[in-house]
Amino acid sequence: MVEVKMNRDRAAVTLKKGEGRALKAGGMWIYDNEIASVEGCFADGDVVEVRDFDGYVMGSGFINSRSKIRVRMLSRKKDVVIDADFMEQRVRDAWEYRKRTVDTSSCRLIFGEADFLPGIVVDKFADVLVVESLALGIDRWKLTILEALKRTLARDGILIRGIYERSDAKVRLQEGMECYKGFIGEPFDTRVEILENGVRYIVDVKDGQKTGFFLDQKYNRASIHRICRGAKVLDCFTHTGSFALNAGIAGADSVLGVDASRLAVEQAAENARLNGLEEKVVFKCADVFELLPALEAAGEKFDVVILDPPAFTKSKSSVKGAVKGYREINLRGMRLIRDGGFLATCSCSHFMEPELFAKTIREAATGAHKRLRQVKFSTQSADHPILWAADQSYYLKFYIFQVCAER
Repeated sequence: MVEVKMNRDRAAVTLKKGEGRALKAGGMWIYDNEIASVEGCFADGDVVEVRDFDGYVMGSGFINSRSKIRVRMLSRKKDVVIDADFMEQRVRDAWEYRKRTVDTSSCRLIFGEADFLPGIVVDKFADVLVVESLALGIDRWKLTILEALKRTLARDGILIRGIYERSDAKVRLQEGMECYKGFIGEPFDTRVEILENGVRYIVDVKDGQKTGFFLDQKYNRASIHRICRGAKVLDCFTHTGSFALNAGIAGADSVLGVDASRLAVEQAAENARLNGLEEKVVFKCADVFELLPALEAAGEKFDVVILDPPAFTKSKSSVKGAVKGYREINLRGMRLIRDGGFLATCSCSHFMEPELFAKTIREAATGAHKRLRQVKFSTQSADHPILWAADQSYYLKFYIFQVCAER
């Protein structure tokens, strides 16, 4: 039980002795069970000072008594002023980082804790911004952050024509907030055309998954181009066809993209037509877990198999079941690959840790009687930076292997 004390000063959170180990190692979150007391008046979403058990000031962050993540850190500095100027500098820092590391035509501009703005994500699709706000404290600063982004981009000649909010994730309920989606400012056409790796896409920022398109795989998609030239390709969990279309643009002879969502398959087919690839890149609405053994039974073989599934686990409690799912699709996928062909496989779940994912792939190869030669390992695109010690920012693991018969 947290003891709440009142005084006239700004509220201060004091940790229990021996707690705050993740925070002291560089983490960004303080959980409810790590707190000994809260002194002073506060409302949920306010900025509070954070102190160690002995009174040492560790920085400041947003507090929310309704969330198990009780405090989300904003700064490690003592007596820092959290105001509009503070937020503007954070935004400028995020933009300068991206200008130096990625193609910014479409990219993630703000990645929450990894940009020291906890609980908010902002994606840029051409000249449209999509914002997702997941924490009460940062939600109060949302409009300030967005205005700062527009000003910062305008200095580089980039004018934003519209902003759409996709704060419809259920995690908002745990913060005591309602889910919301809608325009911020004037309405606009929410079907936005972007260009990535030479591929054109229509991104549905209103009804697409997450913020409309998965930007984190940008450079992983580009990395399959060489292995797909002249190849017969199978792209599983294709969503709106991004890997499949990269294979087609790269010169694949034929590509089959598969997804269980009828809407996603329709959008993927539209994207294929947009790129003039509808003759060699085709899509099928099917359950991948059912289709892979059916293709094997039919004697089908592919030069390249791509596995880009949704997160099979979103909590520690479901990791065991997720391992079975990843093992099954990788084993089935390997069996469909011609000797010397290639497998591109990934996991986007933070809870599927890198060592466990590698172990699962190794077990699948053993079960399929295949030998793997690693071509590439990578994580998410640099516009989704991995902040060391903030483990939640590291989630995507991506491999390319050459798959060989046992010799």
